[in-house]
Amino acid sequence: MSVSAVLKKIQTCPAGAAGLAGVLFLLLPAIYAPFIANGRPFVLMTPQGTSFPFLEFIFAPDSSEFFIYQLFNFLAIFLPFLLLFRKKKILLLSTAVLLLIPFIFTSPRMDKTDYRKLAERPGVRSIFAPIPYGPVEIVSPPCEKPSLRHFLGTDTVGRDVASRLIYGTRVSLAVGILATGIALVIGTSVGLAAGYFRGWFDLCVMRLVEILLCFPTFLLLLILMSLLGDYKFEQSIPIVILVIGLTGWIGLAFLVRGEVLKQCALPYVASCVVAGVPAWRIMYKHLLPNITGPILISFTFGVAGAILSESSLSFLGFGVQPPTPSWGGLLRQAFDNPLDYWHLTFFPGLALFIAILSFNFSSYFFRKAK
Repeated sequence: MSVSAVLKKIQTCPAGAAGLAGVLFLLLPAIYAPFIANGRPFVLMTPQGTSFPFLEFIFAPDSSEFFIYQLFNFLAIFLPFLLLFRKKKILLLSTAVLLLIPFIFTSPRMDKTDYRKLAERPGVRSIFAPIPYGPVEIVSPPCEKPSLRHFLGTDTVGRDVASRLIYGTRVSLAVGILATGIALVIGTSVGLAAGYFRGWFDLCVMRLVEILLCFPTFLLLLILMSLLGDYKFEQSIPIVILVIGLTGWIGLAFLVRGEVLKQCALPYVASCVVAGVPAWRIMYKHLLPNITGPILISFTFGVAGAILSESSLSFLGFGVQPPTPSWGGLLRQAFDNPLDYWHLTFFPGLALFIAILSFNFSSYFFRKAK
């Protein structure tokens, strides 16, 4: 779809445009989080020389969830090149490979240097991010209310809420998009195969799917996360993504199967069969493009549902583990006294509300575009 066609769709669908704007409002700060909130200066000039501590955090973030952090940091650097070389695929691919090299060969290193105190020394100059606090740094007394120093306050440990909220957006979007992507691949494949082959294959596959449907999804998530939590994985986000993705494809499989059955009744499918087109080519080259609209609509709702599931799991203590920031974790901190800790209730709740509303509204755009 061309840019002019997209703009025309946006003009005719204000709700969808509002949804896409909300998604960008969340996505851009998540990608460029280190440029917005970071305890390491961009440039540190001392009598001994000039250093760039910020670069180390970009290529090798000192976080237990370094894979997700590296993924977003890579996107932050790669996105300008994507816009610049979008029509030059070879140049774009070469740039991506070159940018991956420092991410692969730079090892994470715990850095406990207090750069803010270092910057206060005589003869030292520095340039910090607008929010000069990292998401896991203890920088103030616990539960400090919003102020000029911490404009969203601090949490129950003394970490800056604004910084944790921005980095928590990374967690929510990573879980929402990647988990729904896994569910999309599984559900689409199962639905395509069941709807196309029909007969005994459809009967057996869909009966198994209906058995899985009998299990309450959220209860199944809790059971799986509690079992996996006993193994004490250092990176909890990939586990959350995997569990939500492997349990969230069932509804999509039913949807795809129904759409495939409708398409199979049309003459073009019979023409492909008579012409001897292989089954896999009919499914993925002919049927799939004609049912893309409903799949994309389901994808947007699935992302919203996955974000809500991750926040619920983190709120209950089964999701993303501390000290990694998450919206559900911030809400959990306010559970004991939500009125006094109103800033820990309101701001993460508002972010969650915007995310769910934005992805649900963006489905209107795909409904018009199908």
